[in-house]
Amino acid sequence: MLARPLLLALAALPLAACLPAPAPTGAADYAAYCAACHGPAGKGDGLRAYGLGKPLPDLTSIAARNGGSFPRAKVMTQIWGYARATPTPGMPAFSTLLEGRTVLYDSGDGILTPTPLRLVQLAEFVEGL
Repeated sequence: MLARPLLLALAALPLAACLPAPAPTGAADYAAYCAACHGPAGKGDGLRAYGLGKPLPDLTSIAARNGGSFPRAKVMTQIWGYARATPTPGMPAFSTLLEGRTVLYDSGDGILTPTPLRLVQLAEFVEGL
């Protein structure tokens, strides 16, 4: 009697491998790629931050340091890596991570620009810290 449900469950396992992986989110990307240095709450106190030689910025005060406005485009260029003339030690460029689906996004200048979805999600997550 129990063998039949067990066999059905085992038969369904290969189908589970065919399901697409859940889409990444800004929170998941932050946890995977940023929190080790910037800290889980974005305060610049991640475990890997201590060996970098200089304190990391507090991501929770970006808007305060910018006159109360969160500079989305500037933050996204920093994450993407194309705003840096030279690589920032310890700060990887995420351009390959951000390849894929794009969305039309207004980063605050009133212009809808094709932007990698994961970049938008990550920047919006950082804005919410």
